Amino acid sequence: MSAPRILVVDDEADLRELFEITLVKMGLDVDCAENLATASACLAQREYALVLADMRLPDGSGIKLVREVASNYKNTPVAVITAFGSADNAVAALKAGAFDYLSKPVGLDQLRMMVQSALRIQKADDSPGCAGSSADPVSRLLGQSAAIQALRAQIVRLARSMAPVAITGESGSGKELAARDIHAHSARADKPFVAVNCGAIPEALMEAEFFGYRKGAFTGANNDRDGFFQAANGGTLMLDEVADLPLAMQVKLLRAIQERRVRKVGATVEEVVDVRLISATHQNLAECVERGRFRQDLYYRLNVIELHLPPLRERLDDIGMLAEAILGRLNGTSSKAHLSPLALAALRTYAFPGNVRELENILERALAFVGDDGLIEVADLALKMGVLSATDAAPVLHAADSMPASADIPAPTSQPAEDDLPKSLPEYLDNVEREIIRRALAKTRFNRTQAAELLGISFRQLRYRMQRLLIHESDS
Repeated sequence: MSAPRILVVDDEADLRELFEITLVKMGLDVDCAENLATASACLAQREYALVLADMRLPDGSGIKLVREVASNYKNTPVAVITAFGSADNAVAALKAGAFDYLSKPVGLDQLRMMVQSALRIQKADDSPGCAGSSADPVSRLLGQSAAIQALRAQIVRLARSMAPVAITGESGSGKELAARDIHAHSARADKPFVAVNCGAIPEALMEAEFFGYRKGAFTGANNDRDGFFQAANGGTLMLDEVADLPLAMQVKLLRAIQERRVRKVGATVEEVVDVRLISATHQNLAECVERGRFRQDLYYRLNVIELHLPPLRERLDDIGMLAEAILGRLNGTSSKAHLSPLALAALRTYAFPGNVRELENILERALAFVGDDGLIEVADLALKMGVLSATDAAPVLHAADSMPASADIPAPTSQPAEDDLPKSLPEYLDNVEREIIRRALAKTRFNRTQAAELLGISFRQLRYRMQRLLIHESDS
């Protein structure tokens, strides 16, 4: 089998020769081109595992070549070489479809790492488990709604790049799950994935936590220790809640991203690191930049590709699948706990300000009060009043008519007229349930065991409902 072939495009003969010698020593075949025209001719004749192009060429910009490769040779990674300090050019190239970039003066160790990453991508594309095959990793983002299917497809596409990804979305919408999916679909899947909550690290410890430290660098530094960058070397580093980084740390992070080198606290030399950066925040970073809370240059470095996660209220059709998966995880595969049709309908009308994380909390709480039959009812969910979605309210209201009640317990008088709808469905349902329970307690002279039997629920369910609805013996 022939060695992978690399195309080097640069108008400086010395640099072409240096790259060729380095790549040949890696066991690769190399073609060289001094301009765009020659490069286009080479691409038309042969397949390449990587195209490495300077941004400044005699007959045009390297961006043009990036677009040509991205358009006509989709499975060929292309990387660019930018002049020192040309951060804007690097970002522009990544946005145009470049797999990665190198800054002049080019370090040969960085060149080797970048080429190895490109070869991993090429190998993944040629293998049976390449993107789009049945061997793809199972996504952590569950659901069949149009929004979640489009999101999964976007993740598979951008996983091939080294470009930084900025994930936006409300709290609890699954930003870390999306980041893990990007890593799992990338050529770095067998390397570490390190997630860091930037808001949870004391400012005084940030530099040591991110970049590591040498023994004796400060009081308590009894041994050398790697930081997050070294721990994620070769893989993916996720910076969660990146907007919480203090400005002083933002400067150091920017330099680490640009130079791809970090210096441990107390060290005199820098270490080369190879990480793909994914940042996430529920805040609006552009607004943080305008307010002076976030550096604009760091913002552009991190926000090369933006991935937005839809809130749960925009994909309520996924509630059933999500709830089933969450209940299975919380109570094990042997669990018989399941949602009643009324409870599922109620969840589909809820706005979920806390998104999927709130759904998980609601179901975990409901499991603590579910009866022996494992059936989770609306009252077990304890949904917050005033957080109801306007859509699909009618089916739940309709289902409320079938709530358990004895035939000789009269219906409450607070029911709205046939053509009217309650202003707050949860509050209305609570009032219905409260009055039925009070009547059952009055009928049994506050014997809660008999009242529970009368209502067809367990004693524990009745006790929980009484606590939640603030029903006391003095009320009967």
